[in-house]
Amino acid sequence: MPVTVQQLVPRDTEALRALLARDPAHNLYLLGLLEEFGLVSAEQRGSFSYWGRFDGGTLTAALFVGGEGGLLVPSAHDGASTGVIADALADRVRLRSAVGEKPAVDALVRSLCTGKPKLSRTYRLFSVSADDLGPFTNPLLRLARDEDLARLLPLAAGAVKELHERDPLVEDSRFEQRVAQRVRARRTYVLEENGELVFKVDIGSRSQYGAELEGLYTVPAHRRKGHAVLCLGQISRFLLSSLPRLTLRVEEKDESMARIARRVGYLAGRTQRLVLMD
Repeated sequence: MPVTVQQLVPRDTEALRALLARDPAHNLYLLGLLEEFGLVSAEQRGSFSYWGRFDGGTLTAALFVGGEGGLLVPSAHDGASTGVIADALADRVRLRSAVGEKPAVDALVRSLCTGKPKLSRTYRLFSVSADDLGPFTNPLLRLARDEDLARLLPLAAGAVKELHERDPLVEDSRFEQRVAQRVRARRTYVLEENGELVFKVDIGSRSQYGAELEGLYTVPAHRRKGHAVLCLGQISRFLLSSLPRLTLRVEEKDESMARIARRVGYLAGRTQRLVLMD
């Protein structure tokens, strides 16, 4: 059967959903994007597109392209399949950031990068279901509110600094706006102690298949007090009352966060890679 690469359009929605649902834990981010934004027609000039690798008429791999390469997210697949899509897009897409399974991201870097990445990190994707959860809870964890924004921004910036080694308050003019949008979308949870916000966590992506947590951050002066274990357990228990699974990316060298995730009940999955270019 001939192998082709095509932009996915609304009529491909069910085929894409079926492809991603074969491995929902490793495709939660894409499933959330699909549920939130859907697919646009090839004639529309949207801020994102999906591209698929077809074997004959069967969709076998997919790639989300945001901002003409500002963010690339491949489906959970071997690097060879992703590489076919990347090679087909080499003349129109230049990778600026990418996240996903390591073999797939490696293939994107080979085809779509002209230089050495500014930042490259490997992660382990952890996942949990309700049956796996430990007894850890903290009922004081709550949704962030608009009036929390001034106190929340330093925590949100701190999480980015530790993850990406850059200061978003200096380098990203829209950072405060995005933090506010997450708060208003009810995707940020915080722990307050004596009038100070000491912990935050975000719901990065959500769909009927589950949610991906990100941006876990404890203020350095309040670490080693159990906040991360109790709050991760709390939000996991809350979300798993209505969702089948949660995932969380943990940097390979971050043994402390890996221990926290395992204590709560998360199980390690396959290796992920994050790449940022200049």
